[in-house]
Amino acid sequence: MNREDVGSWLLGPKATLENQGVDFGYPGARLGLPQSGPGSVASFGRRLGALCIDWFACLAISHAIVRGAAESTRAASLLTLEIFAAQAFLFTVLRGGSFGQSLLGIGIRKVTGERLGVLASLLRTSLLCLVVPALIWDRDGRGLHDLLARSVAIRTSGAKRT
Repeated sequence: MNREDVGSWLLGPKATLENQGVDFGYPGARLGLPQSGPGSVASFGRRLGALCIDWFACLAISHAIVRGAAESTRAASLLTLEIFAAQAFLFTVLRGGSFGQSLLGIGIRKVTGERLGVLASLLRTSLLCLVVPALIWDRDGRGLHDLLARSVAIRTSGAKRT
């Protein structure tokens, strides 16, 4: 027994198994997606950036609507979430990804490669608005909202991976 064996629990089970020679492959390998370029799983940084763009755009719209109203902070908070849900749902159904995702070259597709339908988009958006399902993901980078909707966030542009 050496120091690496004792401290391996700090790295987590995946790193420990990788150190023992287990190959998990790249994100998306189990789904038949390419390792990089268009069609590959979108990186966490790119998805987080798209979420920030979406949220701040919705925040600006809600504050413009609620400006000057009584209890404007409370009303704007709920309105921001409602606008976010509406735009994420509508843009995913109509364009294959939210406003921010479209800007950053991300598309939401079924695991089979087709666009999400209305019900799958509604399920995915509803779970995304609950936040917690989006914070729990598998080794392919798919959150619970994607797993339940049978979807995956993929890169649609050939821009450098972030």
